Amino acid sequence: MKSDKAIWYVSFAVRSPDAGHHRFARQTRTFTTEQDAKAFARTLLVQTQDVSAGTINPHMPRRVIAPAAITAWAGDS
Repeated sequence: MKSDKAIWYVSFAVRSPDAGHHRFARQTRTFTTEQDAKAFARTLLVQTQDVSAGTINPHMPRRVIAPAAITAWAGDS
């Protein structure tokens, strides 16, 4: 049985209490649909504004959603 291929990612900063002032690790999760990626991004925006998203290469059309635009993108249905 073929599984669905992930075409969207959401990347976010992980704040560690042991990290220095400017050091933040990042994690990325992948999703098969844009709606799933948006839902996950909305949950992260409660904790941090350092969230970005986009399509995974070679998926076309290529989309990159910067942290400055993530709130508007995640709010769209």
